[in-house]
Amino acid sequence: MKNRAELFSIFQKFYAEIQTQFNLSIHVLRNDNAREYFSAPFTSFMSQHGILHQSSCAHTPQQNEVTERKNRHLVETARTLLLHSNVPFHFWGDVVLTACYLINRMPSSILHDQIPHSLLFPNQPLYFLPPRVFGCTCFVHILTPGQDKLSAKATKCIFLGYSRLQKGYHYYSSETHRYFLSADVTFFEDSPFFSTSESLPVSEVLPLPIISPPDAVPSRPLQVYHRRHRVAVPPSLAKVPADSLPIPSASPAPALPPSTDLPIALRKGNRSTRNPHPIYNFLSYHRLSSPYSAFVSAIYFVSLPKSAPEALSHPRWQQAMVHEMAALHSNGTWDLVVLPSGKSTVGCRWVYTVKVGPDGQVDRLKARLVAKGYTQVYGSDYGDTFSPVAKIASVRLLLSIAAMRSWPLFQLDIKNAFLHGDLAEEVYMEQPLGFVAQGESGLVCRLRRSLYGLKQSPRAWFSRFSSVVQEFGIFRSTADHSIFYHHNSSGQCIYLVVYVDVIVIIGSDQNGIQKLKQHLFTHF
Repeated sequence: MKNRAELFSIFQKFYAEIQTQFNLSIHVLRNDNAREYFSAPFTSFMSQHGILHQSSCAHTPQQNEVTERKNRHLVETARTLLLHSNVPFHFWGDVVLTACYLINRMPSSILHDQIPHSLLFPNQPLYFLPPRVFGCTCFVHILTPGQDKLSAKATKCIFLGYSRLQKGYHYYSSETHRYFLSADVTFFEDSPFFSTSESLPVSEVLPLPIISPPDAVPSRPLQVYHRRHRVAVPPSLAKVPADSLPIPSASPAPALPPSTDLPIALRKGNRSTRNPHPIYNFLSYHRLSSPYSAFVSAIYFVSLPKSAPEALSHPRWQQAMVHEMAALHSNGTWDLVVLPSGKSTVGCRWVYTVKVGPDGQVDRLKARLVAKGYTQVYGSDYGDTFSPVAKIASVRLLLSIAAMRSWPLFQLDIKNAFLHGDLAEEVYMEQPLGFVAQGESGLVCRLRRSLYGLKQSPRAWFSRFSSVVQEFGIFRSTADHSIFYHHNSSGQCIYLVVYVDVIVIIGSDQNGIQKLKQHLFTHF
């Protein structure tokens, strides 16, 4: 609605749509005292159709509380979209329409956590197209036939919402100042179109009231941008205070020679090469002087052994290694066999850690036997290594549901999780140093269970955990393989999230959750 005079025609369309789509009639209309609601055509229409026209008293918005609250809901959602996407306020109309679209497709507490759109249109899907991040960068494909082979195949735009009557997205081109509608779009949802520091003038932001198809976008020649070298500051000048430097006279800066131009890389890796946090330059053990390092070593009475013979010479570390070996033998981790011809062995080593309690006191000494996974050979010692973990979006969603419905949360931590996985490959490992029995020095360990350090250990553990959980009757989600769910006949549910060896269980079926926990305790 561009001006208030259009209100009457919009209400007529709304009235006809209600009658046609839902076979209902409007009995009462309540609004504030805005003038457009009391125009002669509007009042005559209300009288002809027998609609009771109510209005709130002046300066009393609480008499129209439903409308006022929904207006606030729309404004707050639109404000969130604007601030998150850095979209200029000139697009507030698109923001409000997108906010309305999303609100109608989210559970409402007034409707007992049901979705308004699903109640109005039970036979329609919730989304005809997947929802996208508002204000993100998108590239709309140009489908015009007869395009030049070297011309651009897509144009860069900003995503501004959804279409109600067509199966497509709304987007806007800042180059042509036009709105478009298309479903052939490639989205970059992690890249907002407007940066936080970007501010376009009004002439470059305000769209023209023209809607044209995307194939009418003129093609542009390919542009190559260049980055110039930074001029290095001499160390002698870098140490001089700024207020002591002489102010040079105004003169044009010398132009850099063209040979210093460097083309920007077409693709840049995501790996960061930044140094650690600056605090580590002052608060870190490696910054200590030699006397202080000796002092810290003296008061820290537990030292980590550097080798297995050194650990075996200390009774407490020796006991930790014996406990680890006993746990591995009781778990059936390996069998001692003769190495078959043509097979190679994987090395192993001991890793020592000190477990400290909440009060800072030493709780226990831990010795862990790990395999040297870097000595494994692909295709011989291991194959696939991928193991899924829960997506952070799934975790947030389930935690939000648990908070909204006041469900209790149960967190479980599987001890020595990787040791529970069954190995499908034939892997041979050297015997642990210090635990080779007399007469068995020529034997090797044929691994039956996974071991920390093996490349396939995470995959073997998740496969074992998934099979154990599904034995209980829980199904794995197809959208996130680390999410498991169960619904009983009475409508109660259980959701389980696994992130490596950390498990979170939520749901309304408390009896079922206790049985599931007991099932997990039995196997792990």
